[in-house]
Amino acid sequence: MDDPKQPTPKPSWNASPSQHRHARELRKKSTDVERLMWAALRDKQLNGFSFKRQVPIGPYIADFACHSVKLVVELDGGQHFSDDGERADAARTAAIEARGFRVIRFNNAEVMSNRAGVLQSIADVLAARAPTPTLSRKRERGLADRGDKQRPAPNDTTQRSATDDAD
Repeated sequence: MDDPKQPTPKPSWNASPSQHRHARELRKKSTDVERLMWAALRDKQLNGFSFKRQVPIGPYIADFACHSVKLVVELDGGQHFSDDGERADAARTAAIEARGFRVIRFNNAEVMSNRAGVLQSIADVLAARAPTPTLSRKRERGLADRGDKQRPAPNDTTQRSATDDAD
């Protein structure tokens, strides 16, 4: 049994202390677009899902991450649209997805001009990745037992024939 006096260990995402410091600095120096998006994602405002910002995942720092459904949201500025930027983003996406996350990207202009559409796109992915609630095994058995037993309807007026009684 767990010792209630011992602190619960935080999940490790294989991030070094320097990455954690860098992520903290990025949070302090966030862009206008990141602040706008964070205002919509923080405090479980988007369908009750909890997001964190500037999260170290492996060797990278993701803009926003929802750990419960393993979703990363990246916001891309102009530097991401060069050939080198696109190659770097592809490698970054592959490395994050190798850790089980799904990465979705939006450019800054899209966030500024169509924030509601961006949030709806994120909400759609969240809904698709959210675990479906499962019944306990006891409840599953109870539902299965009830399904096997067919009870006659209360207004069932069918009569048993005399030949049925003879068998």
